[in-house]
This record gives sequence, structure tokens and C-alpha cells, in this order.
Amino acid sequence: MARLIVVLFLFFSFSPMESNAAILKVPQQFPSIQSAIHAAGTGDTVLVAPGRYLENINFNGKGITVASNFLLSGNQEDIINTIIDGSQPVNPDSASCVRIYRSSAALNDTSTALIGFSITGGKGTVWEDEHSLGSYYREGGAILIQFMAPRILNNIIYLNEAYNKTLIASAGGGAIRCGDGNPYINGNIIYKNRGRYGAGIVFNYSGGTISNNIITGNYGGEDYGGGGIWILGNNAKPILVNNNTIIRNKSVTRGGAMWCTGTAVSGNNNILWGNTGSVSAQIHNSSSTVTMRFSDIQFGLTGTGNKNVEPAFADSTFKLAAASPCIDAGDSAIIYNDVAIISGQTQAAPPSQGTIRNDMGAYGGPGVLKLSQIITGTENQQEMQQSSSFYIIGNYPNPFNPSTNVSFSIPKANDVSYSIYTAMGSLLMNQELGFLPAGIHSFPVNLSSIGRPVSSGTYFVTIRAGEKLRTIKMLLLK
Repeated sequence: MARLIVVLFLFFSFSPMESNAAILKVPQQFPSIQSAIHAAGTGDTVLVAPGRYLENINFNGKGITVASNFLLSGNQEDIINTIIDGSQPVNPDSASCVRIYRSSAALNDTSTALIGFSITGGKGTVWEDEHSLGSYYREGGAILIQFMAPRILNNIIYLNEAYNKTLIASAGGGAIRCGDGNPYINGNIIYKNRGRYGAGIVFNYSGGTISNNIITGNYGGEDYGGGGIWILGNNAKPILVNNNTIIRNKSVTRGGAMWCTGTAVSGNNNILWGNTGSVSAQIHNSSSTVTMRFSDIQFGLTGTGNKNVEPAFADSTFKLAAASPCIDAGDSAIIYNDVAIISGQTQAAPPSQGTIRNDMGAYGGPGVLKLSQIITGTENQQEMQQSSSFYIIGNYPNPFNPSTNVSFSIPKANDVSYSIYTAMGSLLMNQELGFLPAGIHSFPVNLSSIGRPVSSGTYFVTIRAGEKLRTIKMLLLK
């Protein structure tokens, strides 16, 4: 993990320890992330300790870094346990978890960064389309970007939505929306977000780079398509899509993995598999130039080095199995090489495999995804799409120690409570959540706070909504 920090600092020529920059600590010095942002100046770092922050933060156009302790520790637990929860906005029309925008373009300024958070509960911001004045959209469930070039690094972006289109044209960009910008989106897990277009990511007249992300379980596309990535524009800004694993996303209409129109997209070393759409399950291309090379794309796509073969994942983190045909199958150009286990040698450092020739997907290449312990399986995706049912989406992380977050969906407003049991049926905890509106909700569980010791093993959480019960099991590993 120390290597990750060194790479980040060298790649972006950035250090929070520069003599002219300040580190503003939350909550030690400032009670909230937003209060620290207000006090920060250009080049400063807002460093956030683990905790759940019920905030909808706004960078106020500043060139600053907002990061969890992961920036310094490289410990994935700091990402899991540092949560920006945007589910309780002051204004329901400004319900993105994070807003990063300016009033005019600053596409060469890469001083803004968001690093190392779990980001959840956002429902987007009502936004006037700069290219269709007078038309309003709800966009950026988790993150809304406009006219800026931020670095979005090593975040877990889950269970956000841009879906409510009451009195507006539509809603999209369930996880991230970027307009007229140039973001660098690297090393994130983007899953189970929802949008009427671009359930995962929306690029609207924007350039940028999307690399080494796992984009999975995002769904919607009812209005304009796009389960994973949605790209619209007629511009000269390059859009690069490299070494992503885009899997099991769903568009009700077209473009399960990607929807592209009126622009140019180039991609290398990606895996697009198991995505669904009524038309164009993987890539919908309308008046665009989409060039994919050395990528594994289900149902096939013409391009140098492309494959159409089962990628063979090892587990629900979507790491490649030892016999995967995607290992050492990416572009052989040096710029795409995996990181070597020892400088000058040809063996790749984990989580990449084989030699240093690029592995297709998120775990290959120089910007390799480091969140290898995160579970991202989407076995409950079909249930999530059944909005008429009451179900538990799951707990995250799982396994966990000692805390996890349980997410569930209810089809109508109801009184909700939950209970935690041991594998032998003993009650550990019983908690009222109150009267909740229809939709997706989540609550934290911390087994270290129950007042008695608990051991590693299986536990059960039962959620009651009215007269109905649902139960799932969780695994505590100490």
C-alpha cells in the first residue's frame, strides 16, 4: 500500500506536506468536512478521520484535496469507515453528496481531488444544461462536476441515484456526472447506483479519463440509456476509457455497458461482460467514433487485440482467476505495463498477475485498482430492480470487522426496525429506525458497541417493515 501513496504523489506532483499548504483535520480541528472546506485555501488538504458524515459538501470551486486517512495510510479500512452520506440534504434539489464546480472552465487545473471515501445516499442536484438553456436535469447522485478537472481516486461510490424527474426533463449520472470538464477517475468501485441515463457515469460535453475502475450493478437507462457509462458531446476533448471492468450493469433501453453519441471515445484493455440492454447490451454507438483495442467484450467488437471469451473471475472482487485469458492479454506497449513486483523484473506485482504485460480489466496497468479486499458481487441486482418488493440489498463490507452498513429497500412508507442475532439465535441488538419513506435506506451496525464481547462467525440481521420480515447473514472476521 505504501507504493500506492508514492505513485499518487509522484504521478500528480502533489504533496499535502508542501510548506505553503495547510492540513485541516476533521473532526479534530473542524466539526464537519464543509466547515474545513470553507477555511481551506488553494493547495490545502482537508484530512477526514473515520466516521459517517451526514453532509452534502461543496468544494466551492477551490483547488484543494479532500481525503480520508487513506491518503497517508494506504489502509482500505479507512475508505470503508470514512463515509460521506448525502441522504439528509438541507435542500432536496441539491442532494449530490459532493459538488465540484466553477462558473467557467478550468480544464488544466488538476489541483482538486477527492480521495478515499465511501460515498452513498446521494440523490443528485437539479442542474440547468449549459448546452440547452432552460432545460433542467437532476444529475450527479454522488458527485456532480462542472467546468473542472478533479481527480476522483480510490473511492467506493454506491447506492446513489439520480432518478426523480418531477417537473424537470430527466435525471442521470447516478454515481458521477461531469459536464464540460476533464476529470481523472481512477481506482474507484462504482456499484449499485441508479439513473434514468448513465446510471454509473455521465460525461456531458466533457473530456476525461476513466481508468482502473470496477463499474458494476448500476441500473436504469429508462429515458436515454446507459447502464455503466453515458457519453454525449460534440467536442475535441479526448475521452479515454482504459483498464476498467464494466460488468453486470443494466439499461432498460440500450447500452448496458456504454452509451455513446456525437463524440469520440478510445479505450484499451477493458473487460465489458454480462451487461444487459434491450438493444446493444455492451456498447451503443450513435454517430460516435468508438475505438476499443485489446479488450474483452462480450458478443465481440472489431478492434486490434479484442476478445470475446469468458473472462474467468476468481471471486466477487472480479480479480482474474489464474487461468483467465485476460491475463497478459492487454496492449503490449510499455505505457500500459503492469507494475513490476521488483523494478526491472518482468513479474507483475499483485493484484496484477503473470508478467508485466498489461492484464485486461481494473487490476492491470500502471494505475492498477488497489481495493482488492472489497466485495462487489451483484447477486442481488435482479431484486434491486423489482421496486415493488421489500428486500435487503446486503451489507457492506462483508466480511467485516467490527462495523458494516446494511442497505435495504421498501416499496412504501412504513415503520422499520432491525434485530441482530448470533448463529445460535441469541438476540444481540434490537433497534427502531422509525417511519421511513419508500426507497433505499441504510444503517450502520457496529458489533463492538453492544456492550459484550463478540467472536468471529456468522450473524443474522432481520429487518421488519410493518408486518414483513427479511433476513440476511453477515460474517464477522477478526
